[in-house]
Amino acid sequence: MRPAFSVIFLTTLIGAGQGLFLALYCTEIAGALRLIPMPDGRTFFAAGSLISLVLSGLGLFASFLHLGHPERAWRAAAMWRTSWLSREVIVLPAFMGAVFVYAVGHYAGSGVVTLVAGAVATVLCVALFACTGMIYACIKFLLEWASPLTVVNYLVLGCASGFTLAAAFAAFTADNLLKVYTVGALGFTLLGLATRTASLVRNSRIKPKSTLQTAIGVHHPRIRQKSQGFMGGSFNTREFFHGRSRAFLRSIKWLFLTLAFALPLVLLAFGVANPSAALLCAAFIVQFAGLIAERWFFFAQANHPQNLYYQAIS
Repeated sequence: MRPAFSVIFLTTLIGAGQGLFLALYCTEIAGALRLIPMPDGRTFFAAGSLISLVLSGLGLFASFLHLGHPERAWRAAAMWRTSWLSREVIVLPAFMGAVFVYAVGHYAGSGVVTLVAGAVATVLCVALFACTGMIYACIKFLLEWASPLTVVNYLVLGCASGFTLAAAFAAFTADNLLKVYTVGALGFTLLGLATRTASLVRNSRIKPKSTLQTAIGVHHPRIRQKSQGFMGGSFNTREFFHGRSRAFLRSIKWLFLTLAFALPLVLLAFGVANPSAALLCAAFIVQFAGLIAERWFFFAQANHPQNLYYQAIS
């Protein structure tokens, strides 16, 4: 498939915002149970929630860049009974609204409001991860996407970037939470490396159900395609194929494995041993760049069955 940068930025930005909010709410719950120290001042949660809202808002804005007629965007919610995309369109603003109430509650010092709004936002956050992942996992003929690992990776990688951002945020605002968030970021990054590697291994073993014979309806055992049937490009050749070589795809794969996992793990490990705002900020920036590359690879790796006819040329 051809990766769309509007969708890439949508999913990575809102994923980081969701992960950051989950880090904040987990902190509040653990602090209320006296499992970890609470940060000084009520503005910590309000400011963190504002960052989560900004990231989600930027992701929402990026999604409009993918639309031919943005003024008709409201219609995307009409098919919520059957469409995961429609459900995402509904859940994302609802999540942002709940996070806003959560931030206002903390700024106003209302503990009851924050606990209730945080619980609602957490449910919506998990639902949003599920909706975003299922948009792709439910497409059965794109075998690289049709797996529970797709949903798991959206959740885990969002939490990894969110907790890394929380660690960088705590370096400036709450030193007593620095190691808690850094260890959490390490855990989710390691888990993300494991789940993403599992999906790469799975996808490398996929055997396509369609062949050139089934694509054109000719069952002769030896078929060579001489032409794709067009003098020039078309919607099919542009939108369902990335146009890059296999060597380029391999380079992007190793790039995102390095930037999204290997380097952040090193930076976070140093951040635990020697707390440093610069190291943790670098970890988030490097990891976010890696996740952009990861998401590009995720879309490009999906091989639409129509490419058997329109892209394979002997």
